[in-house]
Amino acid sequence: MYAVIKTGGKQYRVGLGQKLRVETLPLEVGSECVLSEVLALGEGEQLSVGTPTVAGASVKTRVVSHGRGDKVRIFKHRRRKHYAKTQGHRQNYTELSVEAMVRPDGSVVSA
Repeated sequence: MYAVIKTGGKQYRVGLGQKLRVETLPLEVGSECVLSEVLALGEGEQLSVGTPTVAGASVKTRVVSHGRGDKVRIFKHRRRKHYAKTQGHRQNYTELSVEAMVRPDGSVVSA
């Protein structure tokens, strides 16, 4: 079973037992997080697509850790103008572990 969820302005395809890194969420490590913006829910050949979300469906996750991603280097250069600028950035993230999915009819599928 899998779901397409939306969090932090991005969409993720998640399955049971999977770990994923999302934009920082203001939650403590070990706490439960319920993601209710489920765009699609699939099981085998069956697929439920929401308009825009699947009503009654949600994904239950647990916060594993918080951290910072790899450094992204930004280099700007103008040729023949004696201009070069370097910047760097590290994006914060929250790592989640998918524990269960709730179908629209209310039944729970857990890992």
